[in-house]
Amino acid sequence: MVMTRRRFYAPPVAFALEEQTVSLGADEARHARNVLRLQPGDEVYVFDGAGKEFRCAVREFDRDGAALDVLVEVQPARPESALILTLAIALLKGEKFDLVVQKATELGASCIVPVATARADVRIRNGDDGKRKVTRWQRIALEAAKQCGRARLMEIEEPVGFKALIDRVAPDCELPLMFAERSGNSLAEVVQNSPAGSGKVFALVGPEGGWADEEIELAREGGWQIVTLGGRTLRAETAAIVAISLLQHRFGDLA
Repeated sequence: MVMTRRRFYAPPVAFALEEQTVSLGADEARHARNVLRLQPGDEVYVFDGAGKEFRCAVREFDRDGAALDVLVEVQPARPESALILTLAIALLKGEKFDLVVQKATELGASCIVPVATARADVRIRNGDDGKRKVTRWQRIALEAAKQCGRARLMEIEEPVGFKALIDRVAPDCELPLMFAERSGNSLAEVVQNSPAGSGKVFALVGPEGGWADEEIELAREGGWQIVTLGGRTLRAETAAIVAISLLQHRFGDLA
């Protein structure tokens, strides 16, 4: 569906609601001025990444940004899913992981956790390397949110090791699911005994080469339920998109 709103992002600190103004950063202002050719007085929509959206009017552009008048708070173009869905996925090569970030945003995931696994396609060299990748993924998620109408930005965590993830998640999550190519049950069987209103789901998807036997057993011992997606072999990025779609259909707002 084509979005008709001209949407921009500004973090909550950029809003001075008592003055009814908001400031756009340099990148957003450059897009408004140079690409869309907006002029003072033109109306746009600005969302704050925390769930709020406002109809605004351009006041002025300057070298480092733009000042807008806040006219009225509006309902976001698309509502957030009631499902708090975190996707943890093994590190994939550049464009594949980019695709997952984009589609997870569109499908309403709340958070992505990149995971270093035994057979992951990518290795994080150091902390700076991890931060650079997260910055890139955050930029992709922002652009996807602008396109699809979400007013809340999907969180992207820094990469984490497999065992650390397994140990951390299961005690705090209503439904931790590991999607694997073997040793599991269908999603229908797994969710049959789960609460119909499960509002917090954690989905873990493996790398292109699949999970090591030790990883599956470690997850099972940690309280995770193992899910298989049928007889076809799916690429990792496809499996991630399918998993989100199925979970949003079962517990969220994907009819």
